[in-house]
Amino acid sequence: MKTIELFCGIGGFRLACDQLFFRTVWANDINHLSCRVYADAFGTTGLYEGDIRELHSTIPSHDLLTAGFPCQPFSSAGKKMGTRDPRGTLFQEIVKILGSQSPTFFVLENVKRLLSMENGDHFATILSALSELDYFVEWRLLNATHFGLAQNRERLVIVGTRISDFSESKITLAPLLDLGSISGHYIDILKDYHSWRVLDHHKKRFPTWGVAYKGKCCTSDIDHFSEATPKPSLKDFLDSQPNESFFMDETTIIRLRDSVYVDKMVDGVRVLYNQNGGARMGYTVFGIDGVAPALTASHSRHYERYKIGDRYRRLTNTEYARLQGFPDNHCKIASIFDQYALYGNAVPPPLAQWAINRLINAEGIMVEDIEFPKKAQMLLFA
Repeated sequence: MKTIELFCGIGGFRLACDQLFFRTVWANDINHLSCRVYADAFGTTGLYEGDIRELHSTIPSHDLLTAGFPCQPFSSAGKKMGTRDPRGTLFQEIVKILGSQSPTFFVLENVKRLLSMENGDHFATILSALSELDYFVEWRLLNATHFGLAQNRERLVIVGTRISDFSESKITLAPLLDLGSISGHYIDILKDYHSWRVLDHHKKRFPTWGVAYKGKCCTSDIDHFSEATPKPSLKDFLDSQPNESFFMDETTIIRLRDSVYVDKMVDGVRVLYNQNGGARMGYTVFGIDGVAPALTASHSRHYERYKIGDRYRRLTNTEYARLQGFPDNHCKIASIFDQYALYGNAVPPPLAQWAINRLINAEGIMVEDIEFPKKAQMLLFA
């Protein structure tokens, strides 16, 4: 299977596709350092550095499009007050490529808040744009902890199957065991496209799972993840002999003495101390018996501290790689400082691999082919 990777960064989707023995024929990012890391890891063949809006003619035919697309503010569309439209944004480049190239599948990744931005109008516009291209669209909110990574990183995965090309487009991101809390009546609705809600009649926050096609959707909040690996622990991801430069200096330790001891679990993260009991990250100290908070591309977040034994330090660049599911030396050509942002902005390969594998290989719940060119089968359920 031939794949392309838009906004490739350091190659989270590429690693996932390599594990599945797919062939990546094209990749692009505008960031020079990201492209250097990508080239060091995978070679330069098919890699294009630059503005994607100027590179459409270089994109070869492919079966699967992947993208961890930038979530920038949408421009005002003028259709109705408060609505945003992806025209003129980088998401629209995805729509253009899907429209012109018509790959059988796509997998997109973004942040959790996409479900509620602009009171849901932002995500409704995205779903409408994708499903109007004759793709059966499904989404699910996933967490890196589901895939053995000790990081509380919630990410939205959106997948699509082109109905006209694939006779068994299916619900895949929610295995059947994950539907245990949903009534049989709801399953009947799920299978009947006529019973779906009009996409424009959405709430201020879209649920954590759903399917959409041609202006209609069926959604539900699903918390259970039946395929989760055993709960990971941050202590299992730590360097055995980190450099002394990662440890707290005396000035920082003095600041710590003015912090408040809270010792509580927050979304699986052990918070030991913070300033005045608040959430100012510069003075927060975490434990290692839980998971790490979500790693980010922000340079300020590298200085969160962890109590390890009787000492305090920040996470190393190698630990960032492990918590994101990358090889230890994946970003070796970049400075230690830059590696934090590179890893923090990446798609975790284990999460991406699960979604791609489910989309292409899993069996799923069938939707009756009342208004579909062919049967549609839900994939995120199995």
